[in-house]
Amino acid sequence: MLALCLPLAALGGCGLAPMYAGGSQGAVARGLSDVQVSSIEGQSGWIVRNALVDRLGNGAGAAPRYRLDVRLDERLQGLGLLADDAVTRERRTLRARYQLVDLGSGKILLDATAAADAGIDIVSSEYAVIAAEQTALENIAREVAGQMVTRIATRLQQPR
Repeated sequence: MLALCLPLAALGGCGLAPMYAGGSQGAVARGLSDVQVSSIEGQSGWIVRNALVDRLGNGAGAAPRYRLDVRLDERLQGLGLLADDAVTRERRTLRARYQLVDLGSGKILLDATAAADAGIDIVSSEYAVIAAEQTALENIAREVAGQMVTRIATRLQQPR
């Protein structure tokens, strides 16, 4: 039992700390609430921006310290062709290139990308296919937004 406790005791001194320590009053949460999300073009941009605002608070602090600029690349690709050239499966991809800009200095603190994709089965009902494509877009938009928030939170923890 002692052999198991020694590595755990050593881990406490390694400098690791929970990212979201302090909850909504913690340093990371306050930093994220200081991020203002710029407008993003298109339907997918609207969905991604809303997901980001939900997670960040869209500059809910007194005055935003950072601006998040996002450009999206969205693709819907047909896969699984039958002999009659009918598509049986689609792949929807969403890629975001984003920059976190310090509003005080104009310096780019983070320049990164996030991406996600989803597969969609093509069925005989056109309505079902449209609904599946929309659901896939909403899911990958939330996934991309989540990746972005995680990277931003990690960057805001680092010394400037």
